[in-house]
Amino acid sequence: MKSSVVLYTLATGKEEVVIATDDLIEAPNWSVCGSYLVLNGNGLIYRLDLNGDGQLHQIDTGDMTRCNNDHGISPDGKTLVISDNGADGGSCIYTVPIEGGTPKRITEKTPSYWHGWSPDGQTLAYTARRDGVFNIFTIGIDGGDETQLTFGPGHRDGPDYTPDGNWIWFNSDHHGKTPDLWRMRTDGTGLEQMTDDASVNWFPHPSPTGDVVLYLAYPSDVEGHPRNKNVELKLMPAEGGQARTVARFNGGQGSINVPNWAPDGKRFAYVRYEKN
Repeated sequence: MKSSVVLYTLATGKEEVVIATDDLIEAPNWSVCGSYLVLNGNGLIYRLDLNGDGQLHQIDTGDMTRCNNDHGISPDGKTLVISDNGADGGSCIYTVPIEGGTPKRITEKTPSYWHGWSPDGQTLAYTARRDGVFNIFTIGIDGGDETQLTFGPGHRDGPDYTPDGNWIWFNSDHHGKTPDLWRMRTDGTGLEQMTDDASVNWFPHPSPTGDVVLYLAYPSDVEGHPRNKNVELKLMPAEGGQARTVARFNGGQGSINVPNWAPDGKRFAYVRYEKN
């Protein structure tokens, strides 16, 4: 599976491929300083300097060598959060220094998949399967008790904070239709449906500028969020309204699972795929 990491510029629609490899790599995070991306591949976490040698450089995550595509960078740029599949029961959330080091376990219960970091740096948002159902949870940066924000049947995934810290966006099919985008207050109140169409909508990411939300849209007949599908990246106003397609490509799982905006909100990164 060939992977190409693409930088997309909003103002011009220009796309720049910054690395293409025959290895499977996924889920670009853009650093707070704007100079590098963090990605995963083969169970490891890598740094890709945007003005460097064009190579992936491994970040030390200690014994955590089964990392999946749910990772991200703290608002102050000092800490990396990872989700690793090595724990009993599946994925568990850890933090490590941004330059690498010994992981610190955050969630005791598994499986847990990180997706969002509150703008004040104090809270992590994630999706987790508890009692057989995926719902949205939060937990303090030092661990402790988790707080469940959504309840009931269905599958809820991809929680990400707005830059003002007032809302968490996520995708869900709890209404009995194809997955749509939703937002709620950070305490779980004020639930609002933000899309209502036939597409299978996943992984909403509010822009750092606060005015738009980027998300991944599959055709209506797709179940879950698989890789190697014809997908679209769409932008919609943050307060709701008509979305527009900004990219069409072969992708899906691994393309934009986690926050992927440049810190100035002028560009974002994604991964597209093709069979070797």
